Amino acid sequence: MYTHEQRHRNAHLNDMALFNGRQLLKLQDAVYELCWLLNRGYSRNSALQLVADHHQINKLQRLVVSRAACSRVNRESRNTKCLPIEKIKDRQLIIDGFNLIITVETAMAGGLLLRCCDGCIRDIASVHGTYRQVNETRQAIELIGNAVQSFAPGSVLWLFDKPVSNSGRLSEMIRDIAEIQSWNWQAELVESPDQVISGSEKIAVTSDSAILDRTLQWVNLGAYLVATYFHDAWLIDFSNALDESGQTTP
Repeated sequence: MYTHEQRHRNAHLNDMALFNGRQLLKLQDAVYELCWLLNRGYSRNSALQLVADHHQINKLQRLVVSRAACSRVNRESRNTKCLPIEKIKDRQLIIDGFNLIITVETAMAGGLLLRCCDGCIRDIASVHGTYRQVNETRQAIELIGNAVQSFAPGSVLWLFDKPVSNSGRLSEMIRDIAEIQSWNWQAELVESPDQVISGSEKIAVTSDSAILDRTLQWVNLGAYLVATYFHDAWLIDFSNALDESGQTTP
């Protein structure tokens, strides 16, 4: 999704056309309809295919719709397990590294962010085997660190996908910043951060819906960071789509 030459996670030239005006109205309808179907027990894949075909949206717009929508049951479950950020004092955190850093990099560069039906902030970037640092990477980590440390967690463990290229370099950067700042941080490479975070008793920091549905507790750090530091972010708000899509049938 981002080219080798790109040094920022900013908006692409055609993003404005895809996510404004009539196209945005189309996407809002699509998220509403996907929520409606999910609330009534339709499988996500088949429901998304139906909605995408109906609205004739492209691959990137389909990704936006998929990331924005969830069922009422999923939202309520996630909300129940979500802790206020003030509750992380003296607690152990486990961070989904790429998930959080890329979102903050995107916010810093003016790229597209989504406020989703479950209250999470998500981007439309993705990592396909390779992660490339951008100009904002170190600044993003430092911003995350200063925000997190202001709430005095007991410890912070960052996890990165071992198979992804450059994950080792990013882990080294995390450890370097932590040492300079005297933060009680660790950064590790694992085969599957999703599985480790989902099975951990530590407080998860992620917006990955699959992890959120399996984890015991989590904190919505991405939403806090955007609300606190990125008032001018390009943020499309889909958070009301689920409420407007109706109740589940008996």
